[in-house]
Amino acid sequence: MQTTGQSWLVLQLTNSPFKLSLVSTVQWTPVLFLTLYAGVVADRLPKRRILVVTQAALAFLAFVLGLLTLTGRVRYWHVLVTATLSGIVQAFDMPTRQAFVVEMTSREDLLNAIALNSSIFNLARVVGPSLAGLVIKLTGTGWAFVFNGLSFLPVVWAFAVMDVPDRVRPKQRGAWEEVRTGLAYIRSTRIVLGTMVLLGVISTVALNFNILIPTLAKMVLHGDSSQFGFLLSAMGAGALFGSTLLATFGGRGPQLKTIIGGAVLLGVSEASLAFVRGFYPSAVILFISGAAMVTFTASSNTTIQVTAPDELRGRVMSVYALVFAGVTPIGAFLTGILAEGFGTSATFGIAGGVAALTTLVMVVFRQLPSPREIAESGSMSDKPSPAGQTEPGAKGEG
Repeated sequence: MQTTGQSWLVLQLTNSPFKLSLVSTVQWTPVLFLTLYAGVVADRLPKRRILVVTQAALAFLAFVLGLLTLTGRVRYWHVLVTATLSGIVQAFDMPTRQAFVVEMTSREDLLNAIALNSSIFNLARVVGPSLAGLVIKLTGTGWAFVFNGLSFLPVVWAFAVMDVPDRVRPKQRGAWEEVRTGLAYIRSTRIVLGTMVLLGVISTVALNFNILIPTLAKMVLHGDSSQFGFLLSAMGAGALFGSTLLATFGGRGPQLKTIIGGAVLLGVSEASLAFVRGFYPSAVILFISGAAMVTFTASSNTTIQVTAPDELRGRVMSVYALVFAGVTPIGAFLTGILAEGFGTSATFGIAGGVAALTTLVMVVFRQLPSPREIAESGSMSDKPSPAGQTEPGAKGEG
């Protein structure tokens, strides 16, 4: 609801795809600069307690924007400021939340846990945008932000009462040295490095739906807020479908086949939106894009997490957050320029084409290990750490 309301509010205030992209740029720039340090914090401090603080802060920001909107005082710069503050909080929330999943489950059930989490998240993506579109149409945009703020209250309560041991790793060295240790591990582990590179490229060019779907709804299909919400819900329904399949049938190890298949399908389906003008055909394609997106991202998440060692997971997942969300300012800025200059449909075609082509190039040039290579190498966690990079008490690369 927050995403839907914020996008629609910016278009109401400015009617500019570029200014909409600028909001995404400022919102995710803090992730770009802070998330590596946030990974060190996540490895040092109890993750559950960090999440209580970050979720409460996000609730406060939602209430502020809701109050400004309901009182009629909201201006474009207010959205920029709250988006920036939200990005600072997200920089610490994202790697902590990703790494916390393993503390609530086991490596053997990790894909199912991540896919189940994606199912819950994408169920909200189905209900939230439609509800936001209805709320905006009936009562105005401000209530979408207020309802979002209220939704954080049970989340904060759940983290506060959760019976999960707080795992704390004592400080061993300076923060930058610990960041370098995490980066050295990623660089020396082919499957993690290849997955990170592919995720970074696709996140930059192909996952900017928060910019393109509102402009598709309003400027290409000439719809209103409820139709915009329906398009987002169609994509969320596809993501829910994909995550449910992963939770039910997914394996337990690295997921190279689903990473590649999801990335290619995402690129092809997104590129096809360049040629579609009907409302319902667009919704169907967004359904497919949503399923492909969650297949790719959840499989990438699982592959990285089952490969990473426990003592490095916060730092590794901070890099995951960096390439998944931290590149959003760059991607949003480029997407806004393309949409402003060439139109939304052409931008969909360019983004999808680049995503599919990049995936195929990485496969052809063997930048990702094949499933056979993974099987022949045995457990990813049995490899020794790079020379000089093992931390005190570390078990190895992971």
